Amino acid sequence: MIPKSIREALEDQFNIDITLENSVSGGSINQAHKLETNQGTFFLKWNQSAPDNFFEAEAKGLELLKSADSGPRIPSVIAWQKPVAETPGFLLLEFIHEGAGNSSDSFHFGEKLATLHSTRSEKFGLTYDNYIGSLPQQNKPYDDWNTFFVEKRINPQLKMAIDSGKLSQGILANWKRLIHRLDDLLPPAKPCLVHGDLWGGNYLFDENGNAVLIDPAVYYGHPEMDLAFSKMFGGFSNSFYDGYESVNPLPKNFSERVPVYNMYPLLVHVNLFSGHYTSQFEQFIRTF
Repeated sequence: MIPKSIREALEDQFNIDITLENSVSGGSINQAHKLETNQGTFFLKWNQSAPDNFFEAEAKGLELLKSADSGPRIPSVIAWQKPVAETPGFLLLEFIHEGAGNSSDSFHFGEKLATLHSTRSEKFGLTYDNYIGSLPQQNKPYDDWNTFFVEKRINPQLKMAIDSGKLSQGILANWKRLIHRLDDLLPPAKPCLVHGDLWGGNYLFDENGNAVLIDPAVYYGHPEMDLAFSKMFGGFSNSFYDGYESVNPLPKNFSERVPVYNMYPLLVHVNLFSGHYTSQFEQFIRTF
């Protein structure tokens, strides 16, 4: 059941009266319900223990993606609220009915992601910090991608993993050797808007076959970060990558760079789950 305090907040502050609610999957972090209301059908998620700005950051990320007005479909933000007294923080979104999607839809998804990546900024990063999963994500802007990648992606997660005992201090020597090779390994790019957490659980196809992006961890980054992340858990369909490259061909040897980019999501999983993610990261980093 939705907490009474959230129900009252929706009624008092947003004039939304719930007539029917059903529990739906909201991932491993939040509780989520589909709501039938006097104003339409919505998706609500909430979390009693989320940081004050957790849902605010997600709402801002969705609105930033939507403002690009050139990429995949983005759910509209209806309302959000920080935790207030006994009321948990929550996010209310447009409810999107899920469809199946086919090869052609996947191709168009790739095209639209490439178009989204044409949204530029002068610097890598963002004007505010946000979250990847439940972990804080630092976004202080930098002029140089490799410096941003080191200072605001790998170093914070690596420190977290070492401080918690999930990784050993000895890993740092391998990481320092890899840092000196980054300029040779990663091609230059202009800062572009990325989803930031692009795995198979963070997109769906609607009833009309349009790709929909959810649960973003946005920032202006290297476009190959999104594509590398998409391959972390088996990859998307070949049609998706064909669609992307029809708009934005990748520099050669992209597949060789994927493990380097994916150090970031891999470290996130080390900090969240440990287990085989730890041994997977150790195995990769010790090749340097």
